[in-house]
Amino acid sequence: MESILSFVKDFLSQPALLMGIMAFIGLMALKRPAHKVMTGTLKPILGYLMLGAGADFIVANLNPLGEMIQKGFNITGVIPNNEAIVSVAQKILGVETMSILALGLVVNLLVARFTKFKYIFLTGHHSFFMACLLSAVLQTAGFTGGVLVAIGGAFLGIISAILPAIGQKYTLKVTDGDDVAMGHFGSLAYYISAWIGGKVGNPENDTEKINVPEEWSFLRDTTISTALTMMVFYVVAAIAAGPEVVGELSGGTNMILFALMSAMKFAVGVTIVYAGVRMILGDLLPAFQGIATKIIPNAVPAVDCAVFFTYAPTAVVIGFVASFIGGVIGMVLIGFAGGVLIIPGLVAHFFCGATAGIYGNATGGKRGAAIGAFVNGLLISFIPALLLPVLGSLGFQNTTFGDFDFGVIGITIGKLYEFFGNFGVLALLGILILVVIVPNFMKTKSEVINNNSIEN
Repeated sequence: MESILSFVKDFLSQPALLMGIMAFIGLMALKRPAHKVMTGTLKPILGYLMLGAGADFIVANLNPLGEMIQKGFNITGVIPNNEAIVSVAQKILGVETMSILALGLVVNLLVARFTKFKYIFLTGHHSFFMACLLSAVLQTAGFTGGVLVAIGGAFLGIISAILPAIGQKYTLKVTDGDDVAMGHFGSLAYYISAWIGGKVGNPENDTEKINVPEEWSFLRDTTISTALTMMVFYVVAAIAAGPEVVGELSGGTNMILFALMSAMKFAVGVTIVYAGVRMILGDLLPAFQGIATKIIPNAVPAVDCAVFFTYAPTAVVIGFVASFIGGVIGMVLIGFAGGVLIIPGLVAHFFCGATAGIYGNATGGKRGAAIGAFVNGLLISFIPALLLPVLGSLGFQNTTFGDFDFGVIGITIGKLYEFFGNFGVLALLGILILVVIVPNFMKTKSEVINNNSIEN
C-alpha cells in the first residue's frame, strides 16, 4: 500500500505527466487519429521536460551566485527556497502531504466541472509544495489524521481554481487573449504588479517596443541581453567574494572566467525554457479544446509562470533585476526592524520577479514592469519573514517558502487559528466553498469567472 501511495505522490508531483494526461484526454475526446494522439500527448510532456531542464540549468548556475553574494557581502539569515523547506518537511509530514495532494487534484477537477471556476491547475510541483505548506500549518493548528487531510485537500483544490481566476483579466492582457491561466503560487504578487502597473505606467510603452539603435540591436536577442546582464551580476559578486570563495565553488577555475561562463550558462538555460514553452503551448491548447467541449465545458489550463516568459522576454530581464533590488532593500528594512534577515533567494527573484515584470508590463509598460517587479521583491521579503512563526517546528529551519501565495495562505490560516481556534480555519474553508458555489446562481458575462474578454 505504501509503495502505491508513493507512486501516486510521485506521479501527481510531475507536471509534465499531468499535462500529458490532460492532452491525451482532450485529444481522445476530439476523436483525433492515433498518431495525432501520440504526438499531441508527447509534445507537452517533452516541452515541459525541456522547460524543467532549462529551469534546473538556471537554478544550478544561480546557486553559486547566491553563495558569492552571501560570502562576498557577509550576509547571514534565512534563504526562502520551496524545494529546501519541502525536503525537510517530508521527513515528518510525508503521508499527510501526499494525501492532501491527491485529494486536492480531485477537488480541483470537481470545482472545474460543477462551478464557474473552470481553471485546472497543471503545475504539479507547486501543488505538491502547497500541500506541504497546508499539512504543516494545519498540524500546527491542531488538526490530525483524516480530518487534516480532508481540510487540506479541500483548501488545495479550491484555491487551485480560485487563484487563477482572481487575476485572469490580467493574464489575458499578458497573453493577448490566449486562453491560458496562471498556475503558480506566486500569483497574487503578479496580479498586484499588474494593478500597480496600471496605476503608474502606460501599456503602450511596452518593454518589447523599446527602440534600440542599430549598433545595439543585438540586445533585442533575448539570449544575448540576458547573458550580458548576468555577466555584470556574476563578475561583481565574484570580485566581492574573492578568489578563495570562488575557487571552492568553481573547483579552481579562474575567478572571472567562472563568473562569465556561469552567466552564459544561465542565458542558455533561459533559452531552453523558451523552447520548451513553445512546444507546450503548440499542442496543449488545441488538446484542451477536447476537455473544454466534451468533459469539463470551458476548461482553462492554469500553467507554470515560466510559460509566460515568451510573451515579453525583455520584461523578464527588467523584472528580475527590479525584484532583486526590491529584495535587497526589503532585507535591509527587516534588519533595521530587528526581524529575521530574509536573504534574497535568486531563484525566487528570477522566476517570480520576471513574471511580475511581465504582468506589470502588460498594464503599465516599462514603468509598470520595473515598479511592479520591485514591489514583488519587497513582498517576497516581508511575507516569508511573517510566515516563519506559523510553520511550527518547520519555522526553526534555515529556510522557508519563497513565493507570495504560500505566505499569504499560511499566515491567514495560522492567524485565524491563533485568534479563533479551529473554528476560524473551518470558517475560512466555508467562505471559500461559498465563493465557488454562489456564482452558479448569478448571471455573469461568461460561463468562466474573469475569462470573458481581454477588455476586463
